[in-house]
Amino acid sequence: MARPEQSRGGVPAPADKRFRRAHVSPARKRRRFELSWTRAAQWAVVGVFVAYACYRGAVAAFSTDALTVTRITVSGNTRMSSGEVISLLDGLQGRNMVLVDLESFRQRLLVSPWVADAAIRRVLPGTVDVAIAEREPVGVARLGSGLYLIDHRGLVIDEFGPNYAQLDLPIVDGLAAEKRADGTLIDEERAALVTRMLAAFSARPDLAKRISQIDVTDLRDAVVLLKGDTALVRVGDDQFVERLQSYLDLAPALRERVPDIDYVDLRFGERVYVRPAERRRSGS
Repeated sequence: MARPEQSRGGVPAPADKRFRRAHVSPARKRRRFELSWTRAAQWAVVGVFVAYACYRGAVAAFSTDALTVTRITVSGNTRMSSGEVISLLDGLQGRNMVLVDLESFRQRLLVSPWVADAAIRRVLPGTVDVAIAEREPVGVARLGSGLYLIDHRGLVIDEFGPNYAQLDLPIVDGLAAEKRADGTLIDEERAALVTRMLAAFSARPDLAKRISQIDVTDLRDAVVLLKGDTALVRVGDDQFVERLQSYLDLAPALRERVPDIDYVDLRFGERVYVRPAERRRSGS
């Protein structure tokens, strides 16, 4: 039997369930978009308040007494008083501990001739600790008409005066330099010779404490004068300890032969040359 023809309009075919049109709601999208902007604005306001709170907290922290220098402690100083050290740090007290440039204040300390080195550190709350390493005087240099304390390198520390009278140090002659434009007082080569001598004698404190004077006028022939002894001991430019000890060992025998000695020359190994004082006075 023939199927009846469908009407021209036809019967609509059932829709395939696999293909469904999305239901779009434009109004809902707009609401979500508007809501995200609202949240962003809220978070921005919260961020501003948090940033402001942090700022105010930082200001309060930096202004608190815990971060303000209220105390300076000094250690390592023996020749300089703590007051002298603190006076070199004028302006440090009252500064902010975090922001203050401690290195600039350290450089102030190094200007002092007594300060060989210095360390400055922050100690919360409110304290700055200063540790000083002082230069140690080992001799008194005669420079022109003045006397000056010198360290182990032969460098001037301070002018020698009554305030240093308690120091028992040898007088050092021959260090004066020729007049220079830079105002240098000490001859570098002679200072180096003194440095080597003092370093050598530092290993023998028993000898060092007996030395009254050192003369380095001649770079190749340093002269030592002992306490309670008028003889000049010529020790050259090396083997200082050995030669001085040799003189002390020979001194009793030498005095028996030459009661009044001008100088003893110990630069020639086992040969010892002795000059009587009478020959010098007679001009022979």
